[in-house]
Amino acid sequence: MSAMVDTQASQPVRQRPDGSAVRIGALVPLTRPGWVEAGQHLLAGLELGVRDVNESGGVLGRPVELVVRDTAADPRRAVAAVAELAGLGVAALAGEYHSVVARAAAAKADALGLPFLCSSAVLDALTEQPTDRVARLAPAQSHGWRIYGDFLLGAGHRRIAVAAQPSVYWESGARILRDHLARRGGTVVELDMGALAAPAVCDALVDHGATALLLLTGLPEPAVSIVRAVRGDKRLGDILMGAPAGQPELAEWAARLGEDGAGIPFLRYLPERLGPLGARVETALHERLGRAPSFVAFEGYDTVAVLADVLRTGGVDRERIAASWAGVAVEGTRGPIRFSRTPGISVWQWAWAPVQVVDRDPAAPDRFRVLRTG
Repeated sequence: MSAMVDTQASQPVRQRPDGSAVRIGALVPLTRPGWVEAGQHLLAGLELGVRDVNESGGVLGRPVELVVRDTAADPRRAVAAVAELAGLGVAALAGEYHSVVARAAAAKADALGLPFLCSSAVLDALTEQPTDRVARLAPAQSHGWRIYGDFLLGAGHRRIAVAAQPSVYWESGARILRDHLARRGGTVVELDMGALAAPAVCDALVDHGATALLLLTGLPEPAVSIVRAVRGDKRLGDILMGAPAGQPELAEWAARLGEDGAGIPFLRYLPERLGPLGARVETALHERLGRAPSFVAFEGYDTVAVLADVLRTGGVDRERIAASWAGVAVEGTRGPIRFSRTPGISVWQWAWAPVQVVDRDPAAPDRFRVLRTG
């Protein structure tokens, strides 16, 4: 069932005579097979951003209303939601976590002339052709995953195995790593998780002499089974496991794997230290979520901050919004946000959000260690 969330501020906003709200459509994965926890963090950030905008006077004297639709990580469902939201008269579209879903949503939004600020999805080819209607906050996959590749090389890993499920996103990630590592003397062997069970992964790692295994798979399965199998195999005591897509950041990962889930590096998009705005938002997000916010929650907040700035300067006309990305200059929770045209990227891109390679500390799995920044 679709959900609508009205996040108008608790404090009054001086409204126009018709009292109408400025509506922003939001795409969020809130049910399986989507990564629900990531969706919850994204929504918390979006909602907090709307609250803060409304408490500071809204947009053009009008409150902002967030109209939320659950994509459940289903591209077809996302496309239908975009069409519905466009028909409801939203000024712009925001959100989405899953890259394949965001790509489908971006294509539909572009076709309908609906501006879309993508919060979290990283797939380089977010649209097939260059467009002015779509912008993105998350760093492109090629940028972040190359930094991850440099981390592997710096840690002495040249023979890398990837346990991958069939997906445009996973295939793109494997290709980025293969090309980046090959230029530096590294090799990547792909293990097809559509054909292999977790114990067979262990045998393949031994056969290939891999020193690192990257989990390009969904959570909980097969990721959890692979981690348990590798941790339990005495032949693989020295192998590094990694998850560049960020699965270990989720509380579900720690709950299912405990100590076995520590020491598995992943990518997240946070600065080394948050500034005053980021620290204030972090506290507020912690209160909303009941736990420490992930970088995805900050992406949600920054999305609303950017859209509010665009709406205040350009109004609610969709064409004017789409023409405004180049002029964005917003102080976000993770640094100044500006958009540019980046080679190889078909949408307006924040180049770049801060990137970290992080893991859960084996001595204290609830604590994160920063291993590399980029």
